[in-house]
Amino acid sequence: MERRYFGTDGVRGVVGESLTVDLVERLGRAATLWSGRGRVFVGRDTRESGPELEEAFARGIVAAGGNAVLAGVLPTPAVALLALDLGVVISASHNPPEYNGVKLFDREGRKLSDDAELEIEALLDGVSGSEPQGSIDRVEIARDSYVDHVLDRFGSDLSGLRIGVDCANGAYSGLAPDAFRRLGAEVVAIADEGDGARINVGSGATDLVALSHKVRAEGLDLGVAFDGDGDRMLAVDEHGQAVEGDQILAVLALHLDVDLVAVTVMANLGLHRLLEGHGIRVVTTDVGDRYVLEALHREGGLLGGEESGHLIYLDGHVTGDGLVAALLLCRALEGRPLSEAAAVLEKLPQARVNVPVRDRRIPSALRAEIDALAGHSARVLVRPSGTEPVVRVLAEADTEAAAERLSGKIAALVRRELG
Repeated sequence: MERRYFGTDGVRGVVGESLTVDLVERLGRAATLWSGRGRVFVGRDTRESGPELEEAFARGIVAAGGNAVLAGVLPTPAVALLALDLGVVISASHNPPEYNGVKLFDREGRKLSDDAELEIEALLDGVSGSEPQGSIDRVEIARDSYVDHVLDRFGSDLSGLRIGVDCANGAYSGLAPDAFRRLGAEVVAIADEGDGARINVGSGATDLVALSHKVRAEGLDLGVAFDGDGDRMLAVDEHGQAVEGDQILAVLALHLDVDLVAVTVMANLGLHRLLEGHGIRVVTTDVGDRYVLEALHREGGLLGGEESGHLIYLDGHVTGDGLVAALLLCRALEGRPLSEAAAVLEKLPQARVNVPVRDRRIPSALRAEIDALAGHSARVLVRPSGTEPVVRVLAEADTEAAAERLSGKIAALVRRELG
């Protein structure tokens, strides 16, 4: 069965359009019933719609007879770590401010399976008004508990390191710069106001331009950028050049001496070659960090991630964590410039295009045309986004020009058929 509301990463949409207060309240009740009417830990990012949707979800919890534990603004990985019978984040992650969403974690801090999400959806239509039966508590120590755990488990001496920290005006505002300072780093923070009207706007892991400029202007050693809810992290080196997820995974895999890394189908072929050359087994999954997590649990691995910046290390954690990834990257440098450390990965040229579409379903006939264009000399991945009305096109070839030509042809084909 296809899920009606859940996508790649929870339920998400433009507030007041596909994501309404009523839907969020019904999700609160359905999810609480599914989890056994227990204690539900709820955090949110800084979006202006967050408080209203948090209250709506809490009403649903109460109506189902559960106990809502509201922690306010909190990064997604903190909610996963602190989840009770259920963990919930009101966030649309890297999406613009007009979006919001609902992410769910089970009592072990794991994202729900497709089957679990279907079970919750089956409870939605039966949701109706009732007298409140549960309760609401508010907690203020969750941020401190989270930071203390992360620094104790993943921190190292960062004295002498000058680092730019881009908080995307999201849940890491204030929190992440302070964490680096506690470890001795000199920090220059940007997009650190927690302004929900500007979350992910011209900043963060989806837009490294401002961070790159700041690193160059201030002569910093490197910069790290989070997305709005803190489950992604990308970096820029001392020259202001972007260091993306595959490169960070390569640095971490060699430093942490793991024997397995889980990646998605979006991973660069160069990463596969590097890891396999060092005797590290590579497991490939569908796009989405929860599929990477499932693979790590299934295979007994610790490290995995995505090019987009979802980076997961499970030795002392339960999910992907932007701050943890940034701390591990700083530790892995061992005094080297980031540009030198990242150079260990020789990436094959890739070209990506997001094509706005009316219908994200890709017919088999279109798939056949795409395969014919790709031939045997290149790798092509065409997939519908799980969070936006676009089809994502990736082409990988031996030269940048060949990758650009191929992605352009396929994007035009998709636009003609679905745009």
